Amino acid sequence: MTTHFKGPVPCNGDPNFTITRPYRLYVLGLLLAVYLFSFLDRQILSVLLQSIKLEFRFSDTQLGLLGGMAFALFYSTLGIPIAWLADQFNRRNIIAIAMALWSAMTALCGMATGFASLFLTRVGVGVGEAGGMPPSYSLISDYFPPERRGLALAVLGMGVPLGVLVGFLVGGWVNEFFGWRTAFMVVGIPAGICGCPPVGFSWKFPSCSWSTCGPHPSLPCCSLSLQPSSAICIWA
Repeated sequence: MTTHFKGPVPCNGDPNFTITRPYRLYVLGLLLAVYLFSFLDRQILSVLLQSIKLEFRFSDTQLGLLGGMAFALFYSTLGIPIAWLADQFNRRNIIAIAMALWSAMTALCGMATGFASLFLTRVGVGVGEAGGMPPSYSLISDYFPPERRGLALAVLGMGVPLGVLVGFLVGGWVNEFFGWRTAFMVVGIPAGICGCPPVGFSWKFPSCSWSTCGPHPSLPCCSLSLQPSSAICIWA
């Protein structure tokens, strides 16, 4: 299909950077780690609910609000506007900021003093995690050719069961021996400290991508911009 654009071509990637197979796998590994930490921080609450209930004497309704609405309402509604932002701005930075936010909010759950503070921190987790997946799916389409995207998305999807597995194992063990507050901090702080720097600073973008420039994603943007009917360059 021929694509036409009317204005200047936005392009801020590196025109000398070529997407190689090892580099695609590196990026996929980073995105898998982001997805894993996302589900780890999301699911750990379910392991700790009983201990939280005993300490604060919460009702079942309060536990339901913490495990459901506090996270799901904002996670589901903010996904669309954040996806729009990912179309306009640097997706790598959006993922890094989102990861820093949900990791910090997870750690702060361990400092909660009651229902209100725990509810608000879980809202923060939902807001942060809403910014993780839309840019990730978009980046997959940029780094992988069409015939490889199904496999790449399948690998990315492994973050769900792996995150649940690690969350239950780590959360249950730390809760048993050190308490639920420590469990929140153990999963939140390392993810923010170890995950955000490589996500935010360690990868490069080509000036054009598989999703927009077809089989020549490594060609310089200036050469492609001379033929607007056959290719588009995008924001990295």
